[in-house]
Amino acid sequence: MRFASLGSGSAGNALVVEVNQTRLMLDCGFSIKETLARMARLNLQPDELAGIVITHEHDDHAGGAFKFAAKYKIPVWLTYGTFKMSSRYIPTQHDLQLNVVDSHSEFSVGDIHVQPYPVPHDAREPMQCVFSDGNHKLGVLTDVGRTTPHIAETLSGCKALVLECNHDASMLQAGPYSWALKKRVGGDLGHLENQDSANLLSKLDNSQLQHILAAHLSAKNNTPALAKASLAKVLSCQDDWIGIADQLEGFDWRVIT
Repeated sequence: MRFASLGSGSAGNALVVEVNQTRLMLDCGFSIKETLARMARLNLQPDELAGIVITHEHDDHAGGAFKFAAKYKIPVWLTYGTFKMSSRYIPTQHDLQLNVVDSHSEFSVGDIHVQPYPVPHDAREPMQCVFSDGNHKLGVLTDVGRTTPHIAETLSGCKALVLECNHDASMLQAGPYSWALKKRVGGDLGHLENQDSANLLSKLDNSQLQHILAAHLSAKNNTPALAKASLAKVLSCQDDWIGIADQLEGFDWRVIT
């Protein structure tokens, strides 16, 4: 089992998970041209994708997903709320295979088992996912305003984590955003702050953790160094052991053993 990121942040998100010959993309917030270029860096072609799972309808996660899926005949999985709010993205003439899922109900695509779970975010019916091959678990959590006991229970015991560290609270308050946007980003339906992410991490069973990557970092309200330091303190590890899901580069393949 391995995973890689095409990019993570407010300008676009996409993550690829691979188990044997099954490959799933989580979100696709880039144009078709940009998605292809970023996939090429990972030596991936569209016909190698078994599906796209969409977490919610915001542009940076769903903006390119439906056109990409329609062009390359890739099935899509999403909640009903996300489907209802995504009509502006869906081509008028299409033969998309759309699979509506419940954010509490597990499903499988090929060799990949997907455990969706609901999260507090300002979208219609947002979810995040844990991916598994039966022995290894990759937990993904971005675009969430606050943590919940259910989130902690779901992510506990993962061998790999992609965890939102969107902003530093002090940088957000002193930064260039309007007061209304600051309230949205820092609110219960916004994005996780570094210390909130660290607090969640401290509640998890991390005994099997092989990889952790800070994701969805704000370009104006955070730095990789601050995100790394917050998570490294909880894990009692060197800051450099914490990876970053970069907006431009994402991150290269990481293998879970």
